[in-house]
Amino acid sequence: MTAVSLEDVTFAYGEQPAVQDVSLDVEEGDFLGLIGPNGSGKTTLLHLMLGLLSPDSGRIELFERPVDEFEAGERIGYVSQQATNRGGTMPVTVREAVTMGRFAHVGHGRIRDADREIVDEALETVGIANLADRQVNQLSGGQRQRAYIARAIASEADLLALDEPTVGVDAESRDAFYQLLESLNDSGITIILIEHDIGVVTDRADRIACINTELFHHGDTESFVESDALTEAYGATGQVVHHHH
Repeated sequence: MTAVSLEDVTFAYGEQPAVQDVSLDVEEGDFLGLIGPNGSGKTTLLHLMLGLLSPDSGRIELFERPVDEFEAGERIGYVSQQATNRGGTMPVTVREAVTMGRFAHVGHGRIRDADREIVDEALETVGIANLADRQVNQLSGGQRQRAYIARAIASEADLLALDEPTVGVDAESRDAFYQLLESLNDSGITIILIEHDIGVVTDRADRIACINTELFHHGDTESFVESDALTEAYGATGQVVHHHH
C-alpha cells in the first residue's frame, strides 16, 4: 500500500510559491529523507502530506484515501520542530503524555490494563521507561523526542513524520536516536524525516526527496548520491554527502 501519494501538488503563501508541481509516492515501509536548503518548502511539503495544509492545486492521498477525508489520525505520528525545540510546556508526566496516544483507540472509554501495557511497551521500546514519572518539561531535547515517538508508538502509528528532530541534541544522543528510527523502520513503520545534515540522511534513509520549491530528485539513496540533484537544489551551497551503505 502507498502511505502518501502526491500528484502535481502546488502551494503558495500569498504570491510566494512554497511547493510547485510536486509528485511523489511514499510506499509503506519506506524511510524517506526529505532534504533541501533553508526556505525550500520542506516543512510545507510535510504539512501538505499530513493534511495540516490544503494544496492550492493537485491531489494528496494518505493510505490511499484523499487527505481531506482521512480520519484515522492515530495512524500518523508527527513530531514537529517546535515540539522538539520547546516541548516544555506540558505539565504532565512522560507516562501521561505517552498515554495520550491511546485516546483515539479508547474514545470516551476508560484506559484499560491492555492500554497501560501498550504504553509501558512503548516506553521500553524508546528506552525511557526509567523516566516515566518525570515531568515532560524536565526532559532534555533528546529525551523529549523519545517521549513523543513513544506516544506515536502507543497510538500504533503506521507513519512517523519528523521535522529536524535532532536540532540541539548532542552527537551521542543523535546517533542513538537514529538507531531507534532504523529499528522502528525495520519493524514496519514508515518514516518521513526532514534533516538538515545531508550526510546523516544518506547514511540512514533508503529513499531521498530533494526539494527547493520544486522536486529535484525522488528515488533511492544510491541514485541521489550519483545524481546532480544536490548541486541543482542547493547551488553553490551544496554540502558533501557522506554515504556509507
